[in-house]
Amino acid sequence: MTTASICTIGDEILIGQIVDTNSSYISRELGAAGIRVNTMLSIGDDHDRIVQALRNELEHNDIVVTTGGLGPTKDDITKAALSELSGSKGYVEHPGQMEMVFRILHSRGLEVLDTNRQQAMVPDTCEVIVNRLGTAPIMVFRFDASRFGHPATLYSLPGVPHEALGAVADVVADIKSHYKLESITHSTIMVYGMAESALAKRIEAWEDALPSDMHLAYLPNQLTGVRLRLSVYGGDGKENAARMEERFAELKELLGDMVYSDGDDTLQGAIGRLLRGSGRTLSAAESCTGGEIAHLITTVPGASEYFLGSVTSYAPEVKIKVLGVPADTIEGCGIVSSRVAAAMAEGVRRLTGSTYAVATTGWADAYGDEREPAGTVWVGVAGPAGTKTARFNYKNDRKRNIERFSASALNELRKMIESDLKV
Repeated sequence: MTTASICTIGDEILIGQIVDTNSSYISRELGAAGIRVNTMLSIGDDHDRIVQALRNELEHNDIVVTTGGLGPTKDDITKAALSELSGSKGYVEHPGQMEMVFRILHSRGLEVLDTNRQQAMVPDTCEVIVNRLGTAPIMVFRFDASRFGHPATLYSLPGVPHEALGAVADVVADIKSHYKLESITHSTIMVYGMAESALAKRIEAWEDALPSDMHLAYLPNQLTGVRLRLSVYGGDGKENAARMEERFAELKELLGDMVYSDGDDTLQGAIGRLLRGSGRTLSAAESCTGGEIAHLITTVPGASEYFLGSVTSYAPEVKIKVLGVPADTIEGCGIVSSRVAAAMAEGVRRLTGSTYAVATTGWADAYGDEREPAGTVWVGVAGPAGTKTARFNYKNDRKRNIERFSASALNELRKMIESDLKV
């Protein structure tokens, strides 16, 4: 299988000044084309380290893609390092990129300086894919088997994200014209309601029975649960997809309603699919989550079709006066309790006229009371068939507790809607 390494070049990434978004996008596109990414590497602005690191990556991979270090300023030294690595004897002007330099700068009303003209000067050992979005060219260095023990290709892309990502399609097309690529097939399901370790134990026998060419990955996230991804490298893509679908069908029988989606998804996305086009609506009443649930729901395109609104009822007075939670319920049961969560959900459902409602009341940080410890949340969900509550306790900091409270609430809501719709 054709393998690749993605290397970012620049101190700004290593010191945390900017976040590398290029590598994840490039990796996805290479994977979709049938290229297995083995490594991602960040290299500082040091000539010798760049040469040494890239030499090592070329020895171990068929393809190396670099981003960064190609600007017009003195700290951009990638081109010189690539010149040495490739054994260049000098630089030549690439007319296509020079034309682009003039076109881009003139369109911005800028004078073309000598430093700009230098952008179109490239090592005499490289081929050029013209960068249509910027002044730095996409350089392609091809090495035969005598250099690294196998044929290898290095693609040097600018570091500016829109330029780097805009170049990927051209890079992939060039790779396809020079390499015979195999398929890489992934299939995913989303699971919520069980910790990663407990889930692994639950599905151990199923996992042990997977074919030897089928690999399972656990990808946990506190907002979305555990993403289970099956991968097969090589073979027939359609056949492998069908095989993985059969395996996941077995897993769904084993996990039941803990599986909420086929594919990479979120709980709020799953809820949106359930409600969109159904004529059913949703509202929320939040205390300890402070609007996080409403925020997550409204990140889904088209949420206005089914989400009516929310009440952030942080103070007891708002729970009583706006949502209609009985004062004696708060006094008798405690503000963090099943009865209060249920009354909040029923109150906002009544207030907005929604089909469903979800509510949270809890202690998100180090504070608790004599009834419930810190990290406890009661979730209430109300719908046409009645009201249900669930209690969760998490031992995290305030921010992470709020995120986990919100995800747990969305999951309880999702299960109620699925039950009603007989999904």
